[in-house]
This record gives sequence, structure tokens and C-alpha cells, in this order.
Amino acid sequence: MVFESSVYNSPHCLQSPPTTDSSRSNREPMTQSVTKLDPLELLLSSTRTSSLTESRKAPKGSPDGRYRPEKDTTGADTTDSENAIASRIDEAEKSSGLESEGEDENPIPHMSNKRRAQNAKFNSWFSERAESISKGDLQTIVKATDDEKLSTRNLMSKQESTIIITDPREYQLELFEKAKKQNIIAVLDTGSGKTLIAVLLLKHTLDQELEDRALGKQHRISFFLVDCVTLVFQQYAVLECNLDQNIERFCGDMGCDLWNKATWDKHFSENMVIVCTAEVLYQCLMHSFITVDRINILIFDEAHHAKKNHAYARIIKEFYLAEVEVSKRPKVFGMTASPVDARVDVVKAAKELESLLHCQIATTSDLSLLQRSVSRPKEAVAQYGPLLPPFATPLYNILKLKFGDIEVFSKLFKYSREASSQLGAWCADQIWTFGLAEEEGRKVEGKVERRFLSQRDAQPIEVLDADIARIREARDIVSKHIFRSPTATIDDISDKVLLLHKHLTRVFERPSEARCIVFVKRRYTARLLGELFSRIGTPHMRPSILIGTRIGEAGDLKVSFRQQVITLLKFRKGELNCLYIHMIENGNQAHLQAVREVRLAEGVMRQFCESLPDDRLLHGNDYDLEGQLAKEKSLQSYTEPETGAKLTYGSSLVVLAHFVACLPHHNETTLQVTFVMSVQDKKFICEVILPENSPIRSAIGRPATKKSIAKRAAAFSACILLRKSKHLDGNLLPTYTKQLPAMRNALLALNMKKTNEYGMRVKPDLWENSWGSVPDELFVTVLELDKPQALRRPYQPLAVLTRTRLPKIPEFLLYPSTDSTSAVICTSLTTAMKVPPTKLAMLNDFTLRFFSDLFNKVYESETEKMSYWLAPVDPASRISSRVPHPETLIDWGTVELAMEEKLDWSINAPDSFYTDKFVVDPWSGARRWFSVGVAPEFKPLDPVPPGTVTAKYMRNILDYSNYMYPKARKAAKLKEDQPVFLAHFVHHRLNLLDEITDKEKHESLRKNCYLCPEVLRFSTLPTGVAAMGLVFPAIISRIESYLIALDACKLLQITVEPALALEAITKDSDNTDEHGSEQINFRRGMGNNYERLEFIGDCFLKMATSISLFAQNPDNDEFEYHVKRMLLICNKNLFNTAMQLNLPEYIRTQSFARRTWYPEGLTLLRGKEKGAKPPMHPLGDKTIADVCEALIGAALVSHNHWEGPTMKFDHAVKAVTALVRNPDHEMTTWSDYYKVYNKPTYQTSPATASQVDLASKIESKLGYHFQYPRLLRSAFIHPSYPFSWEKVPCYQRLEFLGDALLDMACINYLFYKFPKKDPQWLTEHKMAMVSNKFLGAVCVKLGFHKHLRYNGALVEYQIRDYVTELQEAEAEAGGSRDYWTQVKNPPKCLPDVVEAYVGAVFVDSEFDYDEVESFFKKHIEWFFEDMTIYDTFANHHPTTFLHNLLTITFGCQNYRLLAQEMPSIDGSPTQVIAALMIHNEVIGEGRAASGKNAKVKASSSALEKLKGLAPYEYRMQYHCDCSSKAHDANVAKVDMADLAESAI
Repeated sequence: MVFESSVYNSPHCLQSPPTTDSSRSNREPMTQSVTKLDPLELLLSSTRTSSLTESRKAPKGSPDGRYRPEKDTTGADTTDSENAIASRIDEAEKSSGLESEGEDENPIPHMSNKRRAQNAKFNSWFSERAESISKGDLQTIVKATDDEKLSTRNLMSKQESTIIITDPREYQLELFEKAKKQNIIAVLDTGSGKTLIAVLLLKHTLDQELEDRALGKQHRISFFLVDCVTLVFQQYAVLECNLDQNIERFCGDMGCDLWNKATWDKHFSENMVIVCTAEVLYQCLMHSFITVDRINILIFDEAHHAKKNHAYARIIKEFYLAEVEVSKRPKVFGMTASPVDARVDVVKAAKELESLLHCQIATTSDLSLLQRSVSRPKEAVAQYGPLLPPFATPLYNILKLKFGDIEVFSKLFKYSREASSQLGAWCADQIWTFGLAEEEGRKVEGKVERRFLSQRDAQPIEVLDADIARIREARDIVSKHIFRSPTATIDDISDKVLLLHKHLTRVFERPSEARCIVFVKRRYTARLLGELFSRIGTPHMRPSILIGTRIGEAGDLKVSFRQQVITLLKFRKGELNCLYIHMIENGNQAHLQAVREVRLAEGVMRQFCESLPDDRLLHGNDYDLEGQLAKEKSLQSYTEPETGAKLTYGSSLVVLAHFVACLPHHNETTLQVTFVMSVQDKKFICEVILPENSPIRSAIGRPATKKSIAKRAAAFSACILLRKSKHLDGNLLPTYTKQLPAMRNALLALNMKKTNEYGMRVKPDLWENSWGSVPDELFVTVLELDKPQALRRPYQPLAVLTRTRLPKIPEFLLYPSTDSTSAVICTSLTTAMKVPPTKLAMLNDFTLRFFSDLFNKVYESETEKMSYWLAPVDPASRISSRVPHPETLIDWGTVELAMEEKLDWSINAPDSFYTDKFVVDPWSGARRWFSVGVAPEFKPLDPVPPGTVTAKYMRNILDYSNYMYPKARKAAKLKEDQPVFLAHFVHHRLNLLDEITDKEKHESLRKNCYLCPEVLRFSTLPTGVAAMGLVFPAIISRIESYLIALDACKLLQITVEPALALEAITKDSDNTDEHGSEQINFRRGMGNNYERLEFIGDCFLKMATSISLFAQNPDNDEFEYHVKRMLLICNKNLFNTAMQLNLPEYIRTQSFARRTWYPEGLTLLRGKEKGAKPPMHPLGDKTIADVCEALIGAALVSHNHWEGPTMKFDHAVKAVTALVRNPDHEMTTWSDYYKVYNKPTYQTSPATASQVDLASKIESKLGYHFQYPRLLRSAFIHPSYPFSWEKVPCYQRLEFLGDALLDMACINYLFYKFPKKDPQWLTEHKMAMVSNKFLGAVCVKLGFHKHLRYNGALVEYQIRDYVTELQEAEAEAGGSRDYWTQVKNPPKCLPDVVEAYVGAVFVDSEFDYDEVESFFKKHIEWFFEDMTIYDTFANHHPTTFLHNLLTITFGCQNYRLLAQEMPSIDGSPTQVIAALMIHNEVIGEGRAASGKNAKVKASSSALEKLKGLAPYEYRMQYHCDCSSKAHDANVAKVDMADLAESAI
């Protein structure tokens, strides 16, 4: 028994609609022990299977849980288990608080009425505007667009072949008439207009189809079939311009083999003609997306391909002839220049073609007409002398001697010897420059590495290193070899090339419109001749090359289909005069025979056509079609009863390949189908083995006499098993589909406008937690002013005494008077002060006196309920936190004096009594004074002097002084001989934490008061204590805010500096989160708000979660990382966590309030109550989420400084864990990230010499030494580079990580270097630092692009083009650091590589963030040392500029920038229309290929209209009243969701 093994690589899968059905992955393949047989079971029973089918079953369920099989799309009901699973998924999503969004978005429930109206207005405008844009407009766009920017389909449609044909020739009309009556194959020479006949026939068919449809008959479609992708576009261009019905084109390169039935039904309903490759129609018929009876005509271009197993032949044999009712078969029309394309009997081949296509061959009855109509090029035969036998050049000998045994060089040696004879010595040597140039040399090394790694018997890595070292030695020899310039002599080129040079020189000796095509047999020949004639050609010769798209050997160029099209278009500009030369070697009989055979075949074909009888019937030929079909029928086939989908031996390979490609797998895994062949009884038996995660592991086909049939038999058996077990649906499509992350469409955004009322804490936990005990020791915190003169009178420091030591309170500013400020210094002593009961009673009395005299609040003495006590500090004391005996700081004399209720006054008191006293009006809590002295010039009954502070009673001085209640005033008999004294009124400032207002300034100018002492009370508090006491409310209010902020941090178990903690929870306006907008309802004196901390906290949150996901999920791809990170960092998740922590009550939204600063818990005996209900404050959902990010920022900044040592992230990490509350991030210290990281195998595997060499080069350039060179290699692997070649994943994972790390480094730099800049400025300038445009320039600057490994000619072209432009811009910049802003955007892979490199360094250094900062300082910071040059980087963007103009200059907030894609017209380029609406009026529009660019154009259009308008003109013209509304309490805030749509 003989065995053979071959591997079949599967293409992309066919996709079906996504589903939540996970039950089918648990079903095992069905066995054959069934009682009722259906067609599938009959086929199964007739198919030889082995025990391997059972033994190789996949384990239950998807192997990695990332995929699940799809529902059967044939209409079967969902099973109970499927419903149960779907239900569980829904419940899981609901329990997480993250609602899942379906594919069809429903209107957002909380959408505002204004926004609904704007959407409706835009949709109405869009409909009208889209209708006005015609097909001609889009074609105009195509013609005006540069070729390099057009898609392949539009490049093709742009060409001259779209000219409308209006003058058919006589022979064309003759064949058209024949084709109307019967199926024919039109045989006409190239260029004779066969397509016009097809156009005429299509018009006739479409007219008949319209008639049939009018009669209610079934709709049918016309198919124009071609053999290659290029012809799809070429023929479409002709048909589209000459037919007036909808027409579309399809080929496999467009991904149409991935579509399902619904997609095809849509295309079939919208179009009457389809131009496609035959394989596309074959798959549609096979899957029963369409049936033969729904086709009215089949046109076969290049019909001579219809033979053997070609798609043309399979369509006819499997589907056309399978339709037994001849009337339901479509008309067939074939076109060809020759019915044969091989050395066969011409007549026999033509008859076979007729029978197979069910047509008659036809040509014009008068060939002379054709000859007169078609201009054939002049043919000539040129003979060159005998060629030299292949010989070895000196370079060849050197290389052959040293490296002749290296297998990868074998073809280079072969090509070089062939070229020495065919092309000459210069070309023979030039082969080595192609094959061993720097880029090609890396390909050769890669090929050697891949072969080494794919070997089953592992060898030491040293073997590979030695091979690569020899390859590099060969490269070095070639690079140092001196290649002289070629000459047009026999010394350098062969006789054949000399002859070609002679002919081309004649054509291009002068400027000429002539064009010439030189056909060659080998790709390398084209490249060599192109290089040669660029050197020895005439000045007027502009040679280029055009080669196929396949990937060749070393030294070969990779060319995409698009590049082929562009090359042809450049060649075709101008009239074409083609010179065909048959170049034959003199005396070479093989060459002479080839020319004779071609001419003989043409003659035979012409004679055959001329001899065709006019009335010959199709069945008159003697080709045995029935015999051929009988052979086909002997092979098994299966037709799905419900859908009509047909499985045959021929189609089974495609169906199986699609299925395997849709199996769950990691990105680095290549799914393979393996066919194992064996021989039994002189017949081949094939077993197909599917990947191990397939539900069916193997199947064995019927015995066959040919290997190819045995292979298809095995594939057929596997497909039948898959259909039986419902892993293929009724259309033979895989029910497996890649399961994208479950929450990828989750509604994670928050409503920007949604607010709720929350309780607001006004007191810290510290006070309430200390109630209930009578202390025997207290901690002292001394309150001082660094500039006491700001009080404008002597002052005495105060001490706050608490049961628990207060934390270190930062300094903060007071604004006690005009043009003067003072910082409050809070010194918390470390040593507690012992307080015996007597001392405690004294402190208690002083504190109550303090509140009574200064603030008219009389509390009951309740020591156990006191939050804190107050005491004067001896002014002579030296304040320090380390005072060993705190009691020595207290001014106990003043404390004792305050125990008296008041100073006794008598009418005989000396004048000194009235000097420097704090005076209280016991009848009015608002009237307090500092006495100056007696005013002897005034008497009690004198009028109130001018300039006195206005009061309620102003009749005279005695009346002015008396604020008794009305009854008491009438009964009182006051002494009219008492003295009058001057006092300064104490104006009650609303907020000492903020600058004095103009109104307060004006009021402070009046301070003199003339008073009579009898009805007043002289306080026992010294004026210094009183002066400090009057600013105490502001001081204690700020201290309590600090303490509340620290309480919030305790929720997260993080240590944060009080100033930063308070900043993180401070919201000082209704729209704090709207950076750059005018603040609404701004609350003064609250200090810094959370904006800056939120900015840096958001960045750290992104970095922390990225590292965590990368470390814990090494097998996830980049998309899964993004989805998981989104779930962690989204506002909705942060908001949900904040609600669980009751965080909203800690947020500060109110400035200093005189009614809430008083101590809580005490019983108020006299004075105004502050209110029974706790204060409430409205907070937006997003505000709460923003505060979460700000707290993370506070935890970060508290422990780090820009120029400090190693960054300390532990508390920030802990904050992230507390706020995301997710198993994907449970770290509490920075080191935890690396602890959970398990190095993947690819990272730790032995590095190859090439990988070590890369690490060495990078180290020499950048200074970092890689422990794991394979990790570095991963950073330079493009996604197009196959994993199997080096077993190293592409850079996408590292790029995901590096992006977050680099963001952090850039934001760190901006945050610390510009401490006063607001988040909008920071964001705009960050855009420059992290932009793809800048990082692409860094990539080139560091030379990273030279090390990138990719597999695609387009990538290479894009990189080369960008690098050239960037280097030119740098050279012309003269040292300017922003030169990179002047060039186009780089290919996306270049910035990706920079980010991936940063990620690789981070991982290699065991998650050392300092290495990231080091990279930033060395390679990025230099560009941004002067940030002013980037001030307009973001503002240059029209959308940003427009936003600033509307919101800042005009004060308008009622505007929207919306965009929507237009319906495609006949495959025209995608067009998006954008419009700027101001107060529901469209004032600017733009059209582009993308929404982003359309919005830019719309913004630019609007700016032109708004240019030069003054704000009042704008308000009048657009009826804008936003500025006036901004002052209302119910002002409409700017909708940030709208602004996000306008974001750059």
C-alpha cells in the first residue's frame, strides 16, 4: 500500500449572519445508525468511511470559546436550548450594567427633542440633496480624481472603452441576427467588435425581459461571464456605457464569495445585468442563490476556455443541462477569436466546444468585410545570429565556488547561466543584484528561516545561524562587486538583445507617439530588459515593466492588480501603434517550426469557418457529449431538497475550504485540510483530515482511478457529513462564524445631558466618627496667615483642637480685603495635648463664646458632641509641628477671659474702654464692629453723620444704635447723656476664598459708624482673635472640603495629597466637562476643578488596563483587546462603580456657603437654622465618570514629579482596580502586572541569527539591549507577513500596548511642563505628539521602516513614496522641527511600528516604564521643546476652527455637523454628504469619500459664509439667541455628543 500526503490551504470563509446559538458546537457528528434514510443518509451509506471519522471527533464545544456555530439559515426554528443560551447571555449583560446594542440601532430613548428635530431636518435635506446628485456627477468626480486615488473598478471605468458604440458594422449585425434566433459562438478576430454584438443581443434580451415582467412573469437576469478579473472591469465599462439598465460587476477579489443569500438577492433585485467571473456565477448556482431558470442569457467571453473542469464547462454540465425543460434554459452566446488555444485538431476541438456550450460556431459570411474593418498590425520576422551557449561570468564563478551548495541560490545560478546566453553577460551578472539586494537578501534569509523552522526533525539553532551567515557573506560580495555600465555591444548583450535594441532605437530615435510592447517568457527577463534599456535606450525611450501578480522567487518584484492597471493606463495615454516582431534565431529549427504552426493553425481555423453551412443544426456534429456527461453522472452529487443548492465532486473542494476557513482559530494559526492518498486494488482512495477543532475530523471517499477524482470524492464525503450534522446550512454555507466579543456593540456611552439629584456631604467623616466621647487629649492644628496685614488690623492665630490629628493641610489663599491676599498656613502638631476636665471646660466655653459673639449662634454646651474646639494661640509662640508641649502654645489668659459673657460697661467708663474692642449688637446678628474710640464732638441725639454705613433706623445716633424689637424700643428709656464712639463696621463678605467683587469693594468704602454703647455688648474676645475669627468660616470650610476629599480617597484605599484629592472632586460650573466652552453658573473660590486631573487620569486608566489585558490575555487579538478595554474604561462602567461607592455625595459643586460651615451635632439655642434637609446637588452621569478618572489622576500625580526619580504608580494602579471593578484588572501594585505575565513561547524560543542581528542593529542605534530578540522581531512584523514563516506574531498586540504607553509619556510631558494650561490646550497639543503623521516621521527618522517585514507590493510602494517625500521635506526645512507637518499622512504601518517598538521595550524590560520615558526623552521630546510652533496644529483643522468660532466668538450652542453616506450609483466611488446646521438651517455642505473629509469640506464651506460677520450680525442673520439664554438658570448646555461628531 502506497501513501501520499498533500496539504490544501483554505481560502477565506463564506459568512452568514451572526447569531447567539452556541448549542451546535456541543453536538457530536451524527452516526449512521438511523432508521429513516434521507438523500444525505443514502449518500453517507454509499460512502466508505473509516473508524477515524468517529475517533477524530472534536471535543465538545468550541476549543477556545471564541466562536460558536451559526443557526441554520434554512428557516428552522430556534431550539429550546438555543433560546436558553440567548436568554443567559442577555441576563449576563444586564447584570453587568452594560446593555448590548443590536445591529439595527433603535432610536435612543433619552434623545432630546432638539436633537430629534435636527436629525429629522438633516434627513429631509439629505434626501433632497442625494436625489439631485446624478450618476453623471459621480462620473465627473471619477474623471477629475487622480488615478493613484481611484479604486481598481473606477480606474477601469475611467478609460476610453466606455465610448458609446452607435455604428455597428454589417458583419456585426449579421451575427446579431443569428444570435437572436439560436445559440452561437461568434468567432471573430481580436479588435473586430465582438462585444458590440453582445451589447446588441443584451439590449434585445432586456427589451424582451421588460415585456415579460410587464406580463407578470418571473424576473430573470442576464449574465456576462469572463475568464479573469481584468476583463470584469473592462467589459463592465463597455456595457455600462451602452446599456440603459442597471448593471453591476463582481469578482472574487471584491469579497463577493463571502456573501450570503440575502446579499445576493439584493443585488439580483437591483440589477438586470451582471458582469462577473465564471467562478462567481458557478458558486451562486452551487449555493442556490440563483437558479438557471432565473437567467435569460449567458454570454461567455473568451468562450474557448469551456473545456475540462473550467467554470464555463461546470456551469453548462452541472446546471444548464440539468434543467430538463428546454424553455427554461437561458440563451447562450459565446465570443472568441479562436475556438482553440492549444496544439490540437482544430476541427475536432471546435466541434467539442459547440457541443459543450450547446451552440453553433458562426462567423461573418464575407471574411473580406472583416479584413477591411479590422486593422491588423504588420507582421515581420527578424532573424538574429546564433546565441552563445550558456557560460559562467567571473562573478558567477566566485559565487558558485563559495555558495554553490546553498539551495536557495540554485535558481539564481540557473537564471544567471540562462541569461548569459539569452541576454548577455551584463544581464547575467545583474541577476545577482536583484536576488541579493538588501531587501531581497532579507527575503532569502526569511525563506531559509522558514524552511528551518518547518523541519520536523529539529536541528540546533547554530545550523541556521551558519546558513544565514553564508547568505550575508554572499550579499556582501555582490554589494562590493563593481558592475560597469552596459554597452550595446556583443561583449555585454546577446545578438537577440542587440537586434531588439536596433528596432527600438529606430522607433524612438526622435520624440514619437509610438508605443511598443515587448513580450517575454520570464519575469526576470522583463526586469532585466527594463533595467538595461533604461541605460542604453534613446533619450525618448521611457521603458517600464508589467508582470503578473504572483509572488516570484528571490529578486522578483511583487506587483498588485491595481499596479498593473495603473501601469497599463499610463502606457495607453495616446494613440497606439503596435509593432509585433517574431524574433527567431537564425538556423533554429524549433523557432521556425513555432512560426509555421501558428500560421498554419490560423489558416485551418479560417478554412473551417468559411466551410460552415448556413443551416447546419447543432445536433449535426459527431462529438459524443452524452458519453462525456455520462462520465460526469457516474460521480456523486447531492441536491439540497429545500433550497436546490447542489454539491458535486467539482464544488466540494470549494465548500470544504470555506468551511475550514470559518473554524475558530487564533490569528497565527493557518487552517489546513490534509489529503492522504492510498492505493488499494489498483485504485486510489483518499482520506481528508480536517483541523483538530473541526466537528468532523475526517472522511474517506470512494475509490477512483485518478488521484484528482479520489481527492474530490473525499472532499465530497466530508461535505455530506458536515451537512448531515448541520455544520453546513441549506445553501451549503458554514454555520460556523467567528464570534466577535459579546460586548463589541454594547451601549457604553452616557447621556451627556442626563442629570440626577444627589445628596451632598458638607461635613467629613472625621467629625462624626469622633462624637460620643469626652476626650482627655486633643491634637492641635495651628491656623496662621502668612500676610496678616491683609486683615487691615492686628490678628492672633487660632488653634483647632480635634480628637484625631488632622492630616497635613496644604496652604490656600484668602482674599480678606481689596488688593491683598494671604495664604492660610495650617500646622498639625504631632504630639497630643493633655486636657484635664477643667481645661476642656475652658476650651468648650471659649468655643461657644466664639460662635456666639462672632456669628450670633448660641449652642448648648455638649462636650461629647463637639466636632472640634477653638483656642487663641499665644502670638509670641514659635509654631512647629514638633512642639513637644502643645499646651504652651495656647493663650490661656484669653481663654479664661472669654468665659465671661461680656465686658461690663458703665456710663462712667474711661475713654480707653472704647478703644480696640469687638462690639456686638445683641439684637441683630448682622451688626458687628471694631471700636476706634470716643467721638466727643457728637451727642446721642445728633443726626447720623454723613458717610455712615446705612442702617434700618437713621433718625439720630441713638436711634441708629438701637436695634431692639419694636415693643422693646418703645418701652426702653435710654440715656441721652451717654458717650458716642466711632467704630468700623464689619462687612460680611460672601466668600473670602475668592477675590473681592466690585460690589463688595464699593460697600467696603463705607465703614464708619457712630454708636451709643448702652444697647450694645462689648465682647470679651480680643480684636485680634475676632479678626482671625471672622475669616475662620472660610478656613474651616476649605479644611472640611479637604477632609471630605480624603474620605473619597479612602473609599478607593488610596493615599492622595489633600490638594489633589479636592481638585479631583471639584466641579465649579454646570459644564466643567466642556473644555473650552464658556462656563455656565461658575462658582467662584472653589480652587482648581477636576479637568486637568481627569485628563491625565484618563490616560493612566487607558495605560493600566492595556497593560493588564496584554499581560493576562496573550492569545487575544488587537480587536478583542480594544473591546475588553472599552468595557473597563467606558464612562458607563465608571459611573456604575461610582454609584456603588456613593461617590456623588463627595463631589464638591458648591462654593463657600455661610449657612453650612457651622459644626453639626450641637443643639442650637439661638440663631438661624441651616435647614433640616441635607443639601442636594444635580450631577450629570458623565461628570461622575469624569471624577473617577480625576481621582486616578490625583493618585498618580500625588506620588510623581516630572523630573523625579522612578515613577511610582502603585496608588494609581489601586485606584484603577477600585474603579473598574473587573476581573481583567485586579492589580494593587505596579509589580503585579509583570507577575501575571506568562511569557509566550515565541518570545522565549531561541532567536535566529537574523533576529539577533536585528536586535544588535537596534541596540547600536537606540541603545537598548533586548533580552528577547524575537520580541523585537514581532514589533517589525506587518499583519500581511505570514505567521508560519517565522512563528512570530505580527506587531498588532505590541502596538496596542505601545500606543497606551506612548500616550502616557506624551501626556506626562505636557501635564508637568505646562501646569497652568487647561485640558483643551493640552488635548490640542497632544494631538501633534501622538498623531500618525508625527509617529510616521519618527519611524523614518529612526530607520525602523527598513526593518519592517511585510508581504505586499502596495505596502512597499506606499512606504517608499512617503519616505522620499519626508526626507525631501526635512532637507528643505533648514533645521525646523515641524518639517513633518508639511507632508502627507504616512502609511499606517509606520506609526504602528513605533508604538509596537515601545511596547516591545516595555515587555522586554519586565514592564519598566522608565524605559518608555527614556525613549520619549531621547527621540520625541526634542521635537516639542518649543510647543508654540504647534499652537495651530489642531486649529488648522476647519472643524476645530469652526467650533471655536461658533462657541467662543458668536456664543452659539445650537448647531450640528452631520454626515451620511449616499447610496452607491452603479458601483461609483463611495460618497458622503456632510452638512453644518445652525438653528436647524443648513449653511454649509461638503462631499467626499469619507465622513471625516466630508465634514472638513462642510466646515470650510460654512467658514466662508461666516467670514467677517460680527457677533450681532451673526445673531440677526441666523436668529441666534444662545447668548441671552446662557444667563438663564435653565440654560441649554452644549451637547458634547454633537461636538464629538465634529471631532477631528
